[in-house]
Amino acid sequence: MITIRPIPAFNDNYIWHLHQDREHWVVDPGDAAPVIRSLDGQKLQGILLTHHHLDHTGGVQALKEKYDCEVFGPASIQGVTRPLQDGDRFSLFGYDCEVLAVPGHTLDHIAVVLNEDGTTHLFCGDTLFAAGCGRLFEGTPQQMHHSLSRLAALPEATKVYCAHEYTLANLAFAAAAEPENPDIQERTAAARAARAQNRPTLPSTIGTELRTNPFLRTGFPEIRAKAAAHAGDTLKTPVEIFASLRRWKDTF
Repeated sequence: MITIRPIPAFNDNYIWHLHQDREHWVVDPGDAAPVIRSLDGQKLQGILLTHHHLDHTGGVQALKEKYDCEVFGPASIQGVTRPLQDGDRFSLFGYDCEVLAVPGHTLDHIAVVLNEDGTTHLFCGDTLFAAGCGRLFEGTPQQMHHSLSRLAALPEATKVYCAHEYTLANLAFAAAAEPENPDIQERTAAARAARAQNRPTLPSTIGTELRTNPFLRTGFPEIRAKAAAHAGDTLKTPVEIFASLRRWKDTF
Protein backbone atom coordinates (compact mmCIF):
# COMPACT_ATOMS: atom_id res chain seq x y z
CA MET A 1 0.00 0.00 0.00
CA ILE A 2 1.30 3.45 -0.95
CA THR A 3 1.50 6.04 1.83
CA ILE A 4 0.78 9.57 0.60
CA ARG A 5 1.21 12.59 2.83
CA PRO A 6 1.63 16.33 2.34
CA ILE A 7 4.86 18.18 3.03
CA PRO A 8 3.95 21.84 3.71
CA ALA A 9 6.07 24.40 1.85
CA PHE A 10 6.04 28.20 1.59
CA ASN A 11 2.75 29.75 2.74
CA ASP A 12 0.24 27.28 1.35
CA ASN A 13 1.93 24.74 -0.97
CA TYR A 14 1.80 21.00 -0.48
CA ILE A 15 4.57 18.78 -1.84
CA TRP A 16 3.08 15.29 -1.96
CA HIS A 17 5.38 12.56 -0.60
CA LEU A 18 4.63 9.05 -1.83
CA HIS A 19 6.40 6.02 -0.39
CA GLN A 20 6.13 2.27 -0.22
CA ASP A 21 8.75 0.17 1.54
CA ARG A 22 12.06 1.88 0.65
CA GLU A 23 10.86 3.70 -2.47
CA HIS A 24 10.12 7.43 -2.23
CA TRP A 25 8.76 9.93 -4.76
CA VAL A 26 7.64 13.53 -4.40
CA VAL A 27 5.27 15.65 -6.49
CA ASP A 28 6.02 19.30 -7.34
CA PRO A 29 8.89 20.06 -4.93
CA GLY A 30 9.10 23.83 -4.99
CA ASP A 31 11.61 23.70 -2.13
CA ALA A 32 14.20 20.98 -1.49
CA ALA A 33 14.71 21.57 2.24
CA PRO A 34 11.36 20.23 3.57
CA VAL A 35 11.65 17.22 1.25
CA ILE A 36 15.10 16.37 2.62
CA ARG A 37 13.76 16.68 6.18
CA SER A 38 10.80 14.46 5.33
CA LEU A 39 13.05 11.77 3.84
CA ASP A 40 15.10 11.72 7.06
CA GLY A 41 18.14 10.05 5.52
CA GLN A 42 16.28 7.83 3.07
CA LYS A 43 16.88 7.99 -0.68
CA LEU A 44 14.57 9.75 -3.09
CA GLN A 45 13.94 7.66 -6.21
CA GLY A 46 12.05 10.21 -8.24
CA ILE A 47 10.12 13.43 -8.76
CA LEU A 48 6.84 14.04 -10.58
CA LEU A 49 6.20 17.53 -11.96
CA THR A 50 2.86 18.90 -13.16
CA HIS A 51 3.94 22.27 -14.59
CA HIS A 52 6.79 24.75 -14.74
CA HIS A 53 5.95 27.34 -12.07
CA LEU A 54 8.82 27.89 -9.63
CA ASP A 55 6.82 27.05 -6.51
CA HIS A 56 6.49 23.55 -8.02
CA THR A 57 9.98 23.14 -9.49
CA GLY A 58 12.34 25.26 -7.38
CA GLY A 59 13.73 22.31 -5.43
CA VAL A 60 14.30 19.99 -8.38
CA GLN A 61 17.93 20.76 -9.10
CA ALA A 62 19.06 20.42 -5.48
CA LEU A 63 17.17 17.14 -5.04
CA LYS A 64 18.49 15.79 -8.31
CA GLU A 65 22.06 16.59 -7.31
CA LYS A 66 21.68 15.09 -3.84
CA TYR A 67 19.86 11.89 -4.76
CA ASP A 68 20.63 11.39 -8.47
CA CYS A 69 16.92 10.76 -8.92
CA GLU A 70 14.61 10.56 -11.92
CA VAL A 71 12.49 13.59 -12.84
CA PHE A 72 9.21 12.89 -14.69
CA GLY A 73 7.26 15.82 -16.12
CA PRO A 74 6.55 18.10 -19.07
CA ALA A 75 9.43 18.35 -21.57
CA SER A 76 9.39 22.15 -21.17
CA ILE A 77 10.90 21.93 -17.68
CA GLN A 78 14.67 21.96 -17.31
CA GLY A 79 16.04 18.88 -15.57
CA VAL A 80 13.28 16.48 -16.64
CA THR A 81 14.76 13.04 -17.41
CA ARG A 82 11.49 11.41 -18.53
CA PRO A 83 9.34 13.77 -20.61
CA LEU A 84 5.61 13.11 -20.26
CA GLN A 85 2.76 13.99 -22.58
CA ASP A 86 -0.93 13.24 -22.93
CA GLY A 87 -1.68 9.54 -23.05
CA ASP A 88 1.69 8.35 -21.74
CA ARG A 89 1.68 5.48 -19.26
CA PHE A 90 4.35 4.45 -16.80
CA SER A 91 4.70 2.37 -13.67
CA LEU A 92 5.14 3.73 -10.16
CA PHE A 93 5.51 1.36 -7.19
CA GLY A 94 4.44 -1.33 -9.65
CA TYR A 95 1.12 0.41 -10.38
CA ASP A 96 -0.12 1.90 -13.63
CA CYS A 97 -0.01 5.66 -14.10
CA GLU A 98 -1.66 7.61 -16.91
CA VAL A 99 -0.77 11.14 -18.01
CA LEU A 100 -3.49 13.65 -18.89
CA ALA A 101 -2.73 16.96 -20.58
CA VAL A 102 -4.70 19.62 -18.69
CA PRO A 103 -3.71 23.04 -20.10
CA GLY A 104 -5.28 26.23 -18.82
CA HIS A 105 -3.31 27.34 -15.77
CA THR A 106 -0.20 26.85 -17.93
CA LEU A 107 0.09 25.41 -21.42
CA ASP A 108 2.43 22.60 -20.33
CA HIS A 109 0.30 21.43 -17.39
CA ILE A 110 -0.24 17.70 -16.92
CA ALA A 111 -2.00 15.57 -14.34
CA VAL A 112 -1.06 12.03 -13.31
CA VAL A 113 -3.64 9.37 -12.49
CA LEU A 114 -2.24 6.51 -10.39
CA ASN A 115 -4.34 3.33 -10.10
CA GLU A 116 -3.52 1.36 -6.95
CA ASP A 117 -5.47 -1.88 -6.49
CA GLY A 118 -8.87 -0.29 -7.07
CA THR A 119 -7.99 3.10 -5.56
CA THR A 120 -7.45 5.98 -7.97
CA HIS A 121 -5.15 8.86 -7.02
CA LEU A 122 -5.06 12.13 -9.00
CA PHE A 123 -2.10 14.51 -8.82
CA CYS A 124 -3.42 17.61 -10.53
CA GLY A 125 -1.08 20.44 -9.53
CA ASP A 126 -2.84 23.78 -9.98
CA THR A 127 -5.54 22.74 -12.46
CA LEU A 128 -8.20 21.46 -10.06
CA PHE A 129 -8.29 22.77 -6.50
CA ALA A 130 -10.56 21.81 -3.63
CA ALA A 131 -13.72 23.79 -4.51
CA GLY A 132 -11.83 25.76 -7.17
CA CYS A 133 -9.45 25.79 -10.11
CA GLY A 134 -6.24 27.52 -11.11
CA ARG A 135 -5.99 30.97 -12.64
CA LEU A 136 -5.62 31.17 -16.39
CA PHE A 137 -2.06 32.45 -16.66
CA GLU A 138 -1.36 31.01 -20.11
CA GLY A 139 -4.37 29.08 -21.38
CA THR A 140 -7.88 29.96 -22.47
CA PRO A 141 -11.24 29.38 -20.80
CA GLN A 142 -11.96 26.74 -23.45
CA GLN A 143 -8.78 24.87 -22.58
CA MET A 144 -9.35 24.99 -18.83
CA HIS A 145 -12.99 23.99 -19.12
CA HIS A 146 -11.99 21.00 -21.24
CA SER A 147 -9.22 20.08 -18.79
CA LEU A 148 -11.57 20.22 -15.82
CA SER A 149 -14.13 18.16 -17.72
CA ARG A 150 -11.53 15.44 -18.23
CA LEU A 151 -10.76 15.34 -14.52
CA ALA A 152 -14.45 15.46 -13.57
CA ALA A 153 -15.03 12.32 -15.66
CA LEU A 154 -12.76 10.25 -13.40
CA PRO A 155 -14.46 7.89 -10.92
CA GLU A 156 -16.13 9.80 -8.08
CA ALA A 157 -14.04 7.96 -5.47
CA THR A 158 -10.81 9.28 -7.05
CA LYS A 159 -8.65 10.98 -4.42
CA VAL A 160 -7.62 14.48 -5.48
CA TYR A 161 -4.18 15.73 -4.44
CA CYS A 162 -3.90 19.35 -5.48
CA ALA A 163 -0.94 21.52 -4.62
CA HIS A 164 -2.28 24.35 -2.42
CA GLU A 165 -4.28 24.80 0.76
CA TYR A 166 -6.83 27.14 -0.82
CA THR A 167 -9.93 25.29 0.33
CA LEU A 168 -11.54 27.81 2.69
CA ALA A 169 -11.05 30.74 0.29
CA ASN A 170 -12.43 28.67 -2.56
CA LEU A 171 -15.44 27.58 -0.51
CA ALA A 172 -16.22 31.21 0.29
CA PHE A 173 -16.49 31.86 -3.43
CA ALA A 174 -18.46 28.66 -3.97
CA ALA A 175 -20.97 29.83 -1.36
CA ALA A 176 -21.34 33.16 -3.17
CA ALA A 177 -21.88 31.38 -6.49
CA GLU A 178 -24.32 28.82 -5.09
CA PRO A 179 -25.56 30.00 -1.66
CA GLU A 180 -28.36 27.42 -1.35
CA ASN A 181 -26.08 24.39 -1.77
CA PRO A 182 -26.06 22.50 1.57
CA ASP A 183 -23.02 20.44 0.54
CA ILE A 184 -20.95 23.62 0.34
CA GLN A 185 -22.10 24.66 3.81
CA GLU A 186 -21.26 21.24 5.24
CA ARG A 187 -17.87 21.16 3.55
CA THR A 188 -17.04 24.64 4.81
CA ALA A 189 -17.71 23.61 8.41
CA ALA A 190 -15.52 20.52 8.04
CA ALA A 191 -12.70 22.53 6.43
CA ARG A 192 -12.80 25.15 9.17
CA ALA A 193 -12.56 22.44 11.82
CA ALA A 194 -9.58 20.85 10.05
CA ARG A 195 -7.68 24.11 9.67
CA ALA A 196 -8.39 25.05 13.30
CA GLN A 197 -6.39 21.94 14.20
CA ASN A 198 -3.75 22.71 11.55
CA ARG A 199 -4.80 19.65 9.54
CA PRO A 200 -4.87 19.69 5.73
CA THR A 201 -8.23 19.75 3.99
CA LEU A 202 -6.80 17.45 1.31
CA PRO A 203 -7.06 15.07 -0.39
CA SER A 204 -10.51 15.71 -1.74
CA THR A 205 -12.44 13.39 -4.05
CA ILE A 206 -13.94 13.89 -7.48
CA GLY A 207 -17.37 13.20 -5.99
CA THR A 208 -16.91 15.97 -3.43
CA GLU A 209 -15.81 18.37 -6.17
CA LEU A 210 -18.82 17.52 -8.32
CA ARG A 211 -21.08 18.47 -5.41
CA THR A 212 -19.30 21.63 -4.23
CA ASN A 213 -16.95 23.05 -6.88
CA PRO A 214 -18.66 25.78 -8.95
CA PHE A 215 -16.22 25.31 -11.82
CA LEU A 216 -17.49 21.75 -12.26
CA ARG A 217 -21.14 22.79 -11.87
CA THR A 218 -21.64 25.15 -14.81
CA GLY A 219 -24.74 23.21 -15.87
CA PHE A 220 -26.65 23.99 -12.67
CA PRO A 221 -29.32 26.75 -12.92
CA GLU A 222 -28.23 28.73 -9.85
CA ILE A 223 -24.60 28.77 -11.01
CA ARG A 224 -25.66 29.87 -14.50
CA ALA A 225 -27.80 32.66 -13.10
CA LYS A 226 -25.11 33.96 -10.75
CA ALA A 227 -22.45 33.86 -13.49
CA ALA A 228 -24.75 35.70 -15.90
CA ALA A 229 -25.60 38.33 -13.29
CA HIS A 230 -21.92 38.94 -12.63
CA ALA A 231 -21.18 39.18 -16.36
CA GLY A 232 -24.18 41.45 -16.96
CA ASP A 233 -25.02 39.39 -20.00
CA THR A 234 -26.76 36.24 -21.15
CA LEU A 235 -24.40 33.25 -21.10
CA LYS A 236 -25.28 30.48 -23.52
CA THR A 237 -22.53 27.87 -23.25
CA PRO A 238 -20.74 26.07 -20.41
CA VAL A 239 -17.48 27.72 -21.50
CA GLU A 240 -19.04 31.19 -21.27
CA ILE A 241 -20.36 30.37 -17.81
CA PHE A 242 -16.97 29.01 -16.74
CA ALA A 243 -15.17 32.12 -18.08
CA SER A 244 -17.52 34.41 -16.16
CA LEU A 245 -17.00 32.43 -12.95
CA ARG A 246 -13.23 32.54 -13.38
CA ARG A 247 -13.21 36.31 -13.96
CA TRP A 248 -15.44 36.75 -10.91
CA LYS A 249 -13.16 34.59 -8.77
CA ASP A 250 -10.08 36.55 -9.92
CA THR A 251 -11.39 39.65 -8.13
CA PHE A 252 -13.42 37.97 -5.36
